[in-house]
Amino acid sequence: MNTKVDKYLTDGCMRCKYGGTPQCKVLNWVEELELLRQIVFETGLTEEIKWGVPVYTHYGKNIVTINALKESANIGFFKGVLLTDKHKILKQQGNLQSDRLIKFTNPTDIEKVKDILKEYILEAILIEESGKKVEFKKNHDPIPEELTKAFEIDPAFKKAFYALTPGRQRGYILHFSQPKQTQTRIGRIEKLKEQIFNGLGLNDKYSS
Repeated sequence: MNTKVDKYLTDGCMRCKYGGTPQCKVLNWVEELELLRQIVFETGLTEEIKWGVPVYTHYGKNIVTINALKESANIGFFKGVLLTDKHKILKQQGNLQSDRLIKFTNPTDIEKVKDILKEYILEAILIEESGKKVEFKKNHDPIPEELTKAFEIDPAFKKAFYALTPGRQRGYILHFSQPKQTQTRIGRIEKLKEQIFNGLGLNDKYSS
């Protein structure tokens, strides 16, 4: 077991101000995440920390991740779109074309599908070994260069952004694109990063 993952389960990903505090979303789902962790271990994958969250690899290739959102504990498949999903339990993450997610809100539901999860993980390993690639469709949204660079620097930020609904994505893109000065655009992106990681739209925090 990776001690950095142990720390993730006690302190969170430390990406926002709530890391290491009772308000950290990871701490709401420790039991579920520990159970998912044990299930993944039984498939023989290597445990690592990437982008602040547990990632499980096969000969250096990313296969699955476990992480917490505000409303659930999750296991995500990096090439989930290629899985057969005969039990119809995979969900798309926003507009992410490759990744697929399974959300849980209690340990009992995880126990019920434990064998299915192992089956899916083993299939994901076979897909990676086969060299099969995901065919990505071009994204025609007018994403500003500063946002593209932010995605390159921080893949977890990119994943959080594309987990938003299309309408929320468009709202942010328009907001980030408005200023003429690059530094102003960068400032807007940095200011709203935490909000995006929390799954909120541009104006959501003002809603009551």
